[in-house]
Amino acid sequence: MLIAINPHTGKTVREFSPLSNQEMEQRITAAARAFPAWRDRDYSQRAEVLRRVAGQMRSTIDTLASYMTEEMGKPIKEAYGEIEKSAWCAEHYAEHAPAYLAAEQIASDAKESRVEYRPLGPILGILPWNAPFWLAFRFLAPTLMAGNTCIMKHDPHVPGCAAAIANLFSDAPEGIVVNLPVDNTQAASAITHPAVHGVSFTGSSAAGSRVAAAAASQLKPSVLELGGSDPAIVLADADLERAAAAISLSRIINAGQSCIAAKRIIVENPVYDHFVQLLHARLSSLQTGDPHHRSTDIGPLARADLRENLHRQVTDSIAEGARCLLGGSIPAGPGFHYPATLLTEATNDMTVCKEETFGPVAVVLRADSPEQAIRIANDTEYGLAASLWTTSSAGPELVRRLEAGQVVLNGIVKTDPRLPSGGIRKSGLGRELGPHGIREFVNTCQVWLSD
Repeated sequence: MLIAINPHTGKTVREFSPLSNQEMEQRITAAARAFPAWRDRDYSQRAEVLRRVAGQMRSTIDTLASYMTEEMGKPIKEAYGEIEKSAWCAEHYAEHAPAYLAAEQIASDAKESRVEYRPLGPILGILPWNAPFWLAFRFLAPTLMAGNTCIMKHDPHVPGCAAAIANLFSDAPEGIVVNLPVDNTQAASAITHPAVHGVSFTGSSAAGSRVAAAAASQLKPSVLELGGSDPAIVLADADLERAAAAISLSRIINAGQSCIAAKRIIVENPVYDHFVQLLHARLSSLQTGDPHHRSTDIGPLARADLRENLHRQVTDSIAEGARCLLGGSIPAGPGFHYPATLLTEATNDMTVCKEETFGPVAVVLRADSPEQAIRIANDTEYGLAASLWTTSSAGPELVRRLEAGQVVLNGIVKTDPRLPSGGIRKSGLGRELGPHGIREFVNTCQVWLSD
């Protein structure tokens, strides 16, 4: 069974029977059958579908947001924002896909030569639970506007979200988006299915390597957005109040369950103690509790096993020498809550720095200089996102030295439909979003005309 458990109460809220292998085959085949007609629609016809879906999201926002709050504990005020951002993504690609995929004229010895971006066929999206609508639409919107059809295999812990997303396309041409409510063990069969022409995966680095191997075994393109241990550097000349506000927010959005959240906060020594005080003040003022309440800042973690793993990372790091100034203990009561936690005097060889922490745990490291801060930031197996805070004119040059797929100067790391997103090293392959993301699942076709 695909079981959704309310992480605030620990009680089951809905159950779905997974598809049988035969039913999975039928749905993948439906996406394959829908492809030729969808491919032959022009951009304006595809855009009409996405604009209609965006409108439906906004008109049913109360219901859609509640699915996230029930199934994975996202605070309701954040859930509303996620639905709005998903609608924006649909509208963005509806408007900009023709320009992103416009044919490029390239001079050669032909009378005319150009590059065209043609659709591939059905694309499989394997999606995680932590942003059920946003991560679905950053896959669906560009993939559909490129002329592909979409097979959506969502996380089994958010089956209601997946069904609701698929239902948004109930008035669209049949088969352009099919929901694949299957167990994770069935995913390999979907990846290697001959009708599937590419795979988009968001999740852990370990799972991503398995997905990439399965796709590569069939010579299929894949895009992987994986984990991170994202650094946020605060230099001595930074606007400390502004930096503390942004980094605190980055660390606790979605209860810290975000790949691009600030996870290793590297502070230059002259302002270390003061910055820790600022973080402590902000984190200790946050309200933890029922995610249905708009006053709640930090909801529960999505599952019991996630909380257990986060607490292991915290306790191991304390044993390794980190100081716990706030939180760090599992609260009594139902559900899977974990308090805002502040660990200081951390080093890169501690568990909370070597592993990705998926929860509201802020980890602060010392650096003696900007150069050392950059070295600490880049000393990781990951490379998803990084930020740096300084008022110095050297800021742009320092940011250039950060080794990550997204770098930010004096701002919060976020994803945006207009800009590419993705990582390097164990943080992934390829890019989503922006003009680069829509070109991941196309045939970059050379056209050479002699007459």
